[in-house]
Amino acid sequence: MALGQPSRLARPAQLTRSIPGMLAGPDPSISFEFFPPKDDASEALLWDAIRRLESARPDFVSVTYGAGGSNQDRTVRVTERIARETTLTPLAHLTCVGASVAALRQVVGLYAASGVRNILALRGDPPGNPGGEWVPHPEGLNHATDLVALVKSLGDFTIGVAAFPDVHPASPGFDHDVEIMVRKADAGATFAITQMVFDAESYLRLRDAVARRRPGLPITPGLMPVTNFKQVARMSQLMGTPLPEQVVSRLEAVSDDPAATRQVGVQIATELAERMLAEGAPGLHFITMNRSTATLEVHRNLGLG
Repeated sequence: MALGQPSRLARPAQLTRSIPGMLAGPDPSISFEFFPPKDDASEALLWDAIRRLESARPDFVSVTYGAGGSNQDRTVRVTERIARETTLTPLAHLTCVGASVAALRQVVGLYAASGVRNILALRGDPPGNPGGEWVPHPEGLNHATDLVALVKSLGDFTIGVAAFPDVHPASPGFDHDVEIMVRKADAGATFAITQMVFDAESYLRLRDAVARRRPGLPITPGLMPVTNFKQVARMSQLMGTPLPEQVVSRLEAVSDDPAATRQVGVQIATELAERMLAEGAPGLHFITMNRSTATLEVHRNLGLG
């Protein structure tokens, strides 16, 4: 099969579903995000979570790269396996980190050979320090817009991109982020998923500003039910996503009680989800941390299953 070109063989229905089409449907689109396993033991735990969450019938699922683009091989392998062995629609992650254009073309070819047609194109974070200076591979790409254009040139792919409601750490400001979203859409992106959201207002502000410039680009908020306050505080710092004071105070009040922390985290996620869906969010993208129970609890709280 030529790079990126569809096979002549019929593909399973879940591999031909349109993510923008699902986002435009009458019901909220639900999707789940997993992290790449570091070893065989954690891969077994990941597959347990995937199988449990498969019962919720999400519209699609994704597996990220590790920090700084690490664990790429496992990410590709797990994504291929999802395409082959489950009823789920995989959204394949792809970043510019440490990769030449030739290497990027090769990864896209691996995804295409597995029947994967949906790709989330990201610049990615600098290795070792997400807030550090970005240095592209000497034979690679410098921006997510360049990656979107590359994937678009390689075949019949549906391309998603990242959105940053709280402003990208390397951005000079909110208006610049809106401009970048427009450029990504102009390059071929047809949907976007945000970093984890803890303030509904920041999501709505970005969504509405982009809609004024580029109507019809669905932006789905990323949602993470907190089960470990220290972990989410660390992730917030790395991603440049501030935790609102009302969230911090509620979690700190129960920080010494793991069960209570989990309960409050689920409550916060449920409240955020209800608000954003009520305001017209096209769906919810759950960042699962490779665990299923808290995500499924929020899912049930929302009456989604």
